[in-house]
Amino acid sequence: MNLEKILSISGKPGLYALKVQTRTGFLAESLVDGKKISVSLKVNVSLLSEISIYTINEEKPLTEVMRNIAIKENEGPAISHKEDNATLVAYFSEILPEYDSERVYPSDIKKVLNWYNLLQSKGMVSKEEPNPETLGENAEAIKESVVEEVVADKTPAEKAPAKKAKAKKA
Repeated sequence: MNLEKILSISGKPGLYALKVQTRTGFLAESLVDGKKISVSLKVNVSLLSEISIYTINEEKPLTEVMRNIAIKENEGPAISHKEDNATLVAYFSEILPEYDSERVYPSDIKKVLNWYNLLQSKGMVSKEEPNPETLGENAEAIKESVVEEVVADKTPAEKAPAKKAKAKKA
């Protein structure tokens, strides 16, 4: 399962695929309706490959959680994110028994299941084990390129030449 170019954009519903970087941000395509939007670098954006779920001992990458759902559902759809909280918590406990119930809220579980079902409907889920050698490399490269672009845009403009003061005659 490759989540390296899948984004969650703050204030926008659904998930987006990173298409191309621009001078002032990037273009993303909605996985829901296919519309392309321009996203400023000022907007809070999360790469799904960088998100983790709290467990009792450590944090599990979202990719691993999605893979567990795909295994349980045989790459089919998961339960709806609109189920009641007790049902969602019970389902999530089957997928990730060691998740930290004090730090992972039902709203987080709803979001994960909603994202999984969206990715599953687009054929982007897989039961296959990810390659550990390349797991985070592409995500880091994407993050670095965005950071480089931000730094380049924030370099100070060249200073205008100082005006020469006129000497006053006494």
